[in-house]
Amino acid sequence: MADEPTGLWLIGARGSVATTAVSGLLALRAGLVPATGCVTERPELAGLPLPGWSDLVVGGHDLSHTPLEKRAEHLAQGGVLPHHLLGAVRAGLRAVDAEIRDGYHPATDDGPQADAARRLARDITDFRDRHGLARVVVVNVSSTEPPVPHVPEHDDLALLERALADPVRRVLPPSSLAAYAALNAGCPFVDFTPSTGIALPALDALARQEGLPYAGRDGKTGETLVRTVLAPMFTSRALRVRSWAGTNLLGGGDGATLEDPAHADSKLRSKARGLESLLGEPVPAPLHIDNVPDLGETKTAWDHVSFEGFLGARMTLQFTWTGLDSALAAPLVLDLARLVAAAHHAGQVGALGALGFFFKDPLGSDEHRFAEQTRELHRWASELGR
Repeated sequence: MADEPTGLWLIGARGSVATTAVSGLLALRAGLVPATGCVTERPELAGLPLPGWSDLVVGGHDLSHTPLEKRAEHLAQGGVLPHHLLGAVRAGLRAVDAEIRDGYHPATDDGPQADAARRLARDITDFRDRHGLARVVVVNVSSTEPPVPHVPEHDDLALLERALADPVRRVLPPSSLAAYAALNAGCPFVDFTPSTGIALPALDALARQEGLPYAGRDGKTGETLVRTVLAPMFTSRALRVRSWAGTNLLGGGDGATLEDPAHADSKLRSKARGLESLLGEPVPAPLHIDNVPDLGETKTAWDHVSFEGFLGARMTLQFTWTGLDSALAAPLVLDLARLVAAAHHAGQVGALGALGFFFKDPLGSDEHRFAEQTRELHRWASELGR
C-alpha cells in the first residue's frame, strides 16, 4: 500500500496541531526537513507497508475560518514553525485549506444530529472520491470538550441511532458525532484528544460492524510522557511514591480552552488514570492547569514527586518540562495516520491497543509503562509487516 493515495481528514483542521502537521508534511514531502519526531521513520518500523509522505492527501472539518496560511504565520511568530519554511509551504497550505469544510456545533446545527452526521460523512466521502483515495483516516485534533454524562444510548447502537434521529436531543458531543460520521463513511478514526470521541460502547460496536480500526486517546507529548518513563522506576525499585503533584502553564488556544474547569476536567481525568495505573495504587496527585497567555505556544510543566525509601527515608524528585506542544504532537498525528492506514489495509478491526504508545489514556490497552508500550508497538509492527 506504500503507493496508495491515502486521505488524512483532520477534525480541527485549522488549529495549531493540525496546521503544524500539515506544514510539516509539506516540508517533508519537499525534502526540506528531516523526519525528526516521526516514530514511523525509526528503523524498528522500517518493514511496515506505510503510505509515503507524498501519498497523504489532507482535508478536514473546522468551525474556524482563519486560513491555514495565517495560522502558520502565527505559529512561526510563536517559534513552532521556522520562518524560512513559510514561503515553501504557502501554496500547499492554500490547497489544503480549500479542502476544509464547516464542522459541527450543537448550538448552530439545527435539526437531528443524524442529519449533521450525514453531512459530515458526505464531506469525507466526497473528498475520498474526488481524489481517488484508497482510504481516509480521520484524526480528531480539535479543542478538548468537557466530560459528558453517561446515557443508555451510549451503550447500545440501536438506541443511539434512534436518539440521533430526534430533532431536539443532543445525545452525542461533537467529538463523538465526528467519530460516528467517520465510521459511517467507512473510515478508521483516531482520537488525539481527551474528549469522549469514539470511547463509547455503541461506537465500538459500530466500528466492529463496519470492520474498521480505531485508536486513541489523548496524545502523549510532554509531562505525561515523562511520567510514563519515570513512574515504573519507582515501582521496579520498590520505592513508595507518597504524592505526585504537578502544575501545567500554557497559553495559546489550549490555555484559553483549559482555563474553563469543565473543559480541563477531561484532561485531568486522563492524566490521573494513567498515573494510578503506573504506580499500582492511588496516590495524592493534585494537578493544576493555568492559562498564561504570555507563553503563547510554549507549555511548561513542573512536577514534584515525594517518595519513601529504606527505613522510611523521605526523598523528592522534581522536574520541569518546557516544550512547544504543537511541534511535539504534529509528527505523532502523521505517524498515527500512517499506522492506522496500515492497520485498515491489513483488515484489523476495533481498538488498536498496540498504539497505546502514543496516548495518555489508551483505548484497547491497560498498559501505561512506556518501555512496555514501545515493545508492544514494535511487536505489532513486526507482525503487521509480515
